[in-house]
Amino acid sequence: MKFDNNSDIIQLTPKWEGDRFDNGRPKVSDEILNRMENVATEEVWSILWEKGYKFQFQGDWLRTHGNKVLVGRAVTATMVPSRPDLHDSLLEYGQNEENRIGFFNSWVIETLQTDDVMVVDMFGKIFEGTFCGGNLSSTVATRTKRGQVIYGGIRDLQQIMKMDNMQTFYKGCDPTPIRDVTLVGLNTPCRIGQAICMPGDIVLGTASGVLFIPPHLAEDCVLHAEKTQLREIFGFQRIREGIYTSAEMDTKWTDRIETDFSDWRVDNTPVDFQHLTFDQPSELGFAETTTDEPEEVDNQPSELGFVETTTDESEEIDNQPSELGFAETTTDEPE
Repeated sequence: MKFDNNSDIIQLTPKWEGDRFDNGRPKVSDEILNRMENVATEEVWSILWEKGYKFQFQGDWLRTHGNKVLVGRAVTATMVPSRPDLHDSLLEYGQNEENRIGFFNSWVIETLQTDDVMVVDMFGKIFEGTFCGGNLSSTVATRTKRGQVIYGGIRDLQQIMKMDNMQTFYKGCDPTPIRDVTLVGLNTPCRIGQAICMPGDIVLGTASGVLFIPPHLAEDCVLHAEKTQLREIFGFQRIREGIYTSAEMDTKWTDRIETDFSDWRVDNTPVDFQHLTFDQPSELGFAETTTDEPEEVDNQPSELGFVETTTDESEEIDNQPSELGFAETTTDEPE
């Protein structure tokens, strides 16, 4: 195997048709990165969920810099518990065949560029699982000016908190140095909790958690989020003015509201949203989220408070009184 291998990265990201770095990693434009800093997690997540990308979000983090938003292009690293034969083989290969210096964590950091986010699977290890301390985090901050996502531990927290040009999402802090782990993937698919991150994904880290956005969907996600924000600006204003109720804004917009929104945009669209076009109104006024789950059977309670059931007309119905005084019905489902 090779670390940070160009052909592997290209093979793993076939849907990306734009620019790439020398190592093959997708290079989403700086413009999209800048616009992504102003969107909400849920606005982007809904598009991913609708398209079947259901394992892109991981919550429950500690952060070094409060509500500072983290956005950048992912550089991924996957660590596993150390096994002597594997550990020695990969360490020797990286140092001798690829001229890498130091321990595995330094190899990852030395690949970072401006606007990258280092994403590390430390399988939740905190004690002796501190991927970064003060020195290495300082290098991350200098190289990326963005930050890092570590599903594991860090150390030297007081020093890292003073680095204002970065954000760190991490699982815990411990004074022990990193021990007994082996790097098995650099810019390969990376599991972060319940989420999957790929090299070149756009990382969006907010107070809600961390979202990994496939590069080929990044522009669509930003556009969707911006349109949702503009509709919300209009909706909130109209509610404050008493023109519409919250119920009218939170369901499918009527033709009257859609026309009002269209007229309102002429003179009220903020500069940051003037590039947006609305060809078709959303069915719900706001963006609708759909899933590929099978349709649910209508099991809404009946007027009597019991679930209505259907029967096969060809089968006889046992109309003996139930314990509650209502006739029990049977279905044609197999026993």
